[in-house]
Amino acid sequence: MLKQEQQVKKISFEGEQIFVGIDTHKKTWKVSLYHQQTSLKTFTHEPNSKQLVRYLRRHYPGADFHCAYEAGFSGFWLQKQLTKEGIDCIVVNPADIPTSHKDKEFKTDPRDCRKIAIALRSNLLEGIYIPTDAGLEYRKIVRLYHDMSRNYTRYKNKVKAIINFHGIEYPEEFRSENNHWSKRFYLWLKQLTLSTEYGNWSLQWYVEECLRAKEQKRIALAKVRELSKTECLLNNVTCLRSISGIGLVTAMTIITEIEDIKRFKNLDTLCAYIGLVPSTSSSGEKERIGEITHRGNKYLRHVIVESAWMAIRRDPVLLNAYLRVKNKSESNKAIIRVSRKLAARIMYVLVNQKPYEVKYMQ
Repeated sequence: MLKQEQQVKKISFEGEQIFVGIDTHKKTWKVSLYHQQTSLKTFTHEPNSKQLVRYLRRHYPGADFHCAYEAGFSGFWLQKQLTKEGIDCIVVNPADIPTSHKDKEFKTDPRDCRKIAIALRSNLLEGIYIPTDAGLEYRKIVRLYHDMSRNYTRYKNKVKAIINFHGIEYPEEFRSENNHWSKRFYLWLKQLTLSTEYGNWSLQWYVEECLRAKEQKRIALAKVRELSKTECLLNNVTCLRSISGIGLVTAMTIITEIEDIKRFKNLDTLCAYIGLVPSTSSSGEKERIGEITHRGNKYLRHVIVESAWMAIRRDPVLLNAYLRVKNKSESNKAIIRVSRKLAARIMYVLVNQKPYEVKYMQ
C-alpha cells in the first residue's frame, strides 16, 4: 500500500499588524488583540512577558505586534522585556486613552484592555518617556528624601496640635517658630506632662516618632548628597545650582525626574511636563484661559515653584518679572511666570552643560 504524502500548509501572518492592549494587574493580565477592523480575541493571561511572547508568536507567526499598557502599577519592566524580545511596546498615560462615558460607567478589565488596543490601532496613543534602570533608582533615592521630609512634617504637626489642644504655653525662648525643633526644644517636649499617664504616653510617642523621622530625613539627605557627587550627575548639579533659588535637593529632583533634557523639543513641552501651562476652554468665538493644568510632574512643579519664591529674593530680573505680573494680577499667577523663566534657565544650562551667568545692569 502506497503511503500518501500529506502536505500541511503552515499559517503565516507575515506583514500583518496585530495590536495588543494589556491591562496589567498583580495576579493576571487582561489582553485584547485587534487586527485592522477585526477584534481577534480578549483573554486572561498570567503576568509573564516571555509566555505572552510565546503565545503571540505561536498563534500569529510572522505578524508584527504593537503593544501598549497604562503607566502606573507595572512600571516599565514589561515594556523593556517585550522590547528585548523584539516586540514594539509603549507605555501610555492613562489620561491620554480615549474613554467614552459608557466606559466610565461600566469599567471592567476586558473593556479597559480593548479600548487600549483600539486606540493603539487608530494611532491615537503616544508613549511616555522610558527612564533607564539607573535613572529610576536614582529617582527613588530623591523621592525617598521627599517622603521622609513630609513624614517629619506630619509628626511635627501632630505634636504641635497636642500642645495647642491642651493650651500649653511655649516658654519665651520657643515663642518664635525659628526656635522650634532644636535640641533644647525636644528636651522641653520630653519634660511635658498631661493630666493622665495615657495622655503622657501618646504625647511622648509622637515626640519619639518626630525624632525618628528627623533621623530618617537626615540619612536620606546624606544619601542624596552622596549621589549628587557621582561622576554622571556632578556637572548637572553644578550647572543647576548656579541658578538663583535652586539648591541641592531641587537640583537633584530636577535631574532625576527629567533624566534627559533633550527629550523635550522646546520650552513649552518642558513646561507642560512640569505642569506650568494654563488650562484652556475654547468654543466658537469664546476662549477662556484658566488656572494651571492638573497634569504634570508633581515633584518637579513643587520644587520649581518653591525655588521661584526663593529666586525673586535674590535675582532682580526675576523680581522685576514677578512685580510686573503681580501689579496687574495675582501673586500666584506672577510666581508661575517666574517659574517658567526658571524652567527656561534650567533647560539652557542642561542643554549647554555650563553654569548660568546672571546678566543685568546695575
